[in-house]
Amino acid sequence: MPTPVASSTLNDECPTMTDLALPTYDDVVAAAQRIEGHAHRTPVMSSRILNEEMGAQVLFKCENLQRMGAFKFRGAFNALSRFTAEQRRNGVVTFSSGNHAQAIALSARILGIPATIIMPHDAPKAKAEATKGYGGNIVYYDRYSEDREAIGRALSEKHGLTLIPPYDHPDVLAGQGTAAKELFEEVGELDAFFVCLGGGGLLSGSALTTKALSPNCKLYGVEPEAGNDGQQSFRKGEIVRIDTPKTIADGAQTQYLGNYTFGIIKRDVDDIFTASDAELVDCMRFAFSRMKLVIEPTGCLAFAAARRMKDQLKGKRVGVLVSGGNVDLDRFCGVMAG
Repeated sequence: MPTPVASSTLNDECPTMTDLALPTYDDVVAAAQRIEGHAHRTPVMSSRILNEEMGAQVLFKCENLQRMGAFKFRGAFNALSRFTAEQRRNGVVTFSSGNHAQAIALSARILGIPATIIMPHDAPKAKAEATKGYGGNIVYYDRYSEDREAIGRALSEKHGLTLIPPYDHPDVLAGQGTAAKELFEEVGELDAFFVCLGGGGLLSGSALTTKALSPNCKLYGVEPEAGNDGQQSFRKGEIVRIDTPKTIADGAQTQYLGNYTFGIIKRDVDDIFTASDAELVDCMRFAFSRMKLVIEPTGCLAFAAARRMKDQLKGKRVGVLVSGGNVDLDRFCGVMAG
C-alpha cells in the first residue's frame, strides 16, 4: 500500500517514472473503504434525447453531486485519512484553482487538520468562498507569473506542513478511482468511457479501475483544446510542459501531467482527445436544459468528446464521468444567456 508522500515531494522532485511503484486497483479498493460513509455515492443518469441523438446508451456518473461539488473530495479525504498523528497536528498544504482546494479544506475540517490552500487570484469566486467556508486558510498567487509549487515547498518546509498535491500522489489518484468503481459496479461493463483530464488524477485512477472491472472498455481522456499537454505527452511518450492555458475549463488549466499519473495513463489509456470552449458551453446548456444538471466547464470535457464521436459510438454503451459542478452563478447565467 502506498505511504503518504513526504511534505516537500513534488512532481519535479519525484523519482523517475521507472523508479515509481505505481498504485494498483487494490489501492482503489482500499480507498473506497476509507471514504465510505464520508463521500457520497453519486447517481448515474442518462438522457433519452441524448441517447437518440447519439444512437448509443450514454451513462453519466454525476460527480457534480459529490460533496463540495466535485470528485476531488474522494482523493483528498483518502489522502488525509492516512496522515500520522504528527502530520494531523502540523497541518496540510496544497495548491489548487478550486475543486481540490475545497476538497482538502472540507476533508481537513472533518478530520480536525489545519489546512493552508494556495489559490490563484483569478480562481472562481464561488470556489474561493467555499474553500474559506470549509475553514481553509487561503494564500493567493498569480498563476501566470508565480510558481505555486515553489510557494507550497516554502510553506511546507517553514511550518512542517504535509503537501498533498492536486493529482500526482498515490493516495489522491487511488481515491479518484473510486468514482469509476461505483459506476462499473452499478452499470456493468462499458464499451467506451470518457474522463476529463487536467493533471491526470481522475483519469489515472479511473484507468486502474477500468482495467480491473471492464478490461475491454476503451478509455479516453479529454482535456481543453487550448491546453493539450496530456495529448502531446501521450503521443510523444514523455511528459510535455506547456504555458498555463487560457480556457473556460479552469479546473484543467494544468501545465503538465504528474509522474505517477502519466505512468498509468501511458500504460492504460487508449487515447486522449480535446474539446473546445464552445463545445463545453454547448454541453453545459444541454445538461442544464435537458437533464437539469449544473455542470462546470471542466466537468463537460468528457461529455463534449463523446458527443463529437457519436458516429463511432453508435450502438455502444458509453460512460461519461462528469467531474464537477462548481461554477459561479453569474458566470453560469452568462453562459446560458450567451
